[in-house]
Amino acid sequence: MRVSIVIRTLNEARYLGQLLEGIRRQELDGIDVETVVIDSGSADATLQIAQEYGCVVTHIRREDFSFGRSLNMGCEAASGDIFVFVSGHCVPCDEHWLRKLCAPILDGLADYTYGRQVGGPESRFSECRIFEKYYPAVSHIPQSGFFSNNANSALARAAWVAHRFDEDLTGLEDMELAKRLCQAGGRIGYVAEAPVYHYHHESWPQVKRRFEREAIALQRIMPQIHVSSVDLVRYVSSSIWHDVRHARRDGRAAALVGEITRYRLAQYLGSYKGNHQHRKLSRAEKDTYFYPTNRRNTHETIEIQGRRPAADEGQQRESPREELPRVLR
Repeated sequence: MRVSIVIRTLNEARYLGQLLEGIRRQELDGIDVETVVIDSGSADATLQIAQEYGCVVTHIRREDFSFGRSLNMGCEAASGDIFVFVSGHCVPCDEHWLRKLCAPILDGLADYTYGRQVGGPESRFSECRIFEKYYPAVSHIPQSGFFSNNANSALARAAWVAHRFDEDLTGLEDMELAKRLCQAGGRIGYVAEAPVYHYHHESWPQVKRRFEREAIALQRIMPQIHVSSVDLVRYVSSSIWHDVRHARRDGRAAALVGEITRYRLAQYLGSYKGNHQHRKLSRAEKDTYFYPTNRRNTHETIEIQGRRPAADEGQQRESPREELPRVLR
């Protein structure tokens, strides 16, 4: 059995070495592994690091980039029976990550799996709250619904051949494929025992753009979702209140209230704007979303749900897999 790990990169030198070292240390139990890097124009040491670790390196031109197209090209360059997708700024938490993530596919229990994500010491408080909420400690194999996340996921080659990723979406290519897979009778599994540290180092405009492009994509996947200005105010105020209340339990509310407010404003303002855009992006707009001025860590997937948030946004749901996709959280 061969597993191909496919990593999208754009200036990922900060964590790529840690990710590749984590892959090297995995306990494989007979699994043969190759690592494929699909790069979209890195100007830092990303490619040098990938070559030092013996990765198969392929390239996508800036003008051709989309999240789905880059993954399709990475899969085409790979030879594995299972594709594992991991962000270039994610790092496995332990040496069992790869085996645990692939196990439901190998055992015939799922066609597409995704693993837990946790923040690191430098992660923003609100983002860690999102990770805690949507990547809990309990697995669901198979799950109900088509939530998935390619920052840490595995897909059977046969499922990819049958469905492939949508190359026109501005994001959420993972959930769009998962939706079609479920409609065809496929199964999705959440594997809590396959965690990664997911690191973001974004400016506030980058946070806003990230949520905005996901909301644009969601209009294709779930066109029934609409967000009003009243919803916007309610979501922002509710999420800030719950985050501050949680931070107060740790004695950190005073130090974090400013960061929490800015994060949630960027999140929901971006989601609101994206929810109200229904047009094809121009070349200039694509550059804004995919290649911002600060080009570090722009290949993101969103850790937010694709339905309207409830008033109890700060509380973890008992069965998050039963909720539909992930924007506006």
